[in-house]
Amino acid sequence: MNNRYLLIINKLLKSIIVVLLIVFISSSTTVFESTVSNENENKTVNLSTMALKVIENESNNLYSAKDTYTGDLTGYVFNCPLCNGTLACKSSYNIKDGTVTYPDADYGTVKIVASSKNLSCGTIIRFNSERISSDPIIAIVLDRGVLGNDIDFLSPNLDYALNSVGRSSITYDVLRDGWEHK
Repeated sequence: MNNRYLLIINKLLKSIIVVLLIVFISSSTTVFESTVSNENENKTVNLSTMALKVIENESNNLYSAKDTYTGDLTGYVFNCPLCNGTLACKSSYNIKDGTVTYPDADYGTVKIVASSKNLSCGTIIRFNSERISSDPIIAIVLDRGVLGNDIDFLSPNLDYALNSVGRSSITYDVLRDGWEHK
């Protein structure tokens, strides 16, 4: 009877272990449920918008100021008395037809400015001048001929350079260092 009793206890223990094992496995498998709030009336997820947000965050780096300077803003024209009609940094780019913008690969169509060698050719700057535009102006350094931190704004004609741009003190941000390093 002793062996028989041990055999029953052994089977009972094995059954308890199997039951405990089943309970343990089923309790360790957790199902996580999450809810997402979507205020969109159509209750859809717009993946294009999500992709644009990623692109927007990357493009914000394009518009982050690397440095800030203060100087005078003046206007000039391609055929001014001390100008030779070409750009110092990009002599093959035609401005004699009144072109005052440049198609930049990163910033799109930007205005052209002259600076001293304090800013490398190809440097992108941003400044505000209510006399020229109510929006911030994005410009590229493609010419030389000024001193210090001053900026000379390429204008379509002398009247615009004198009357619209004139001379004013500005603060401008460097958004991208140019092609030539100082």
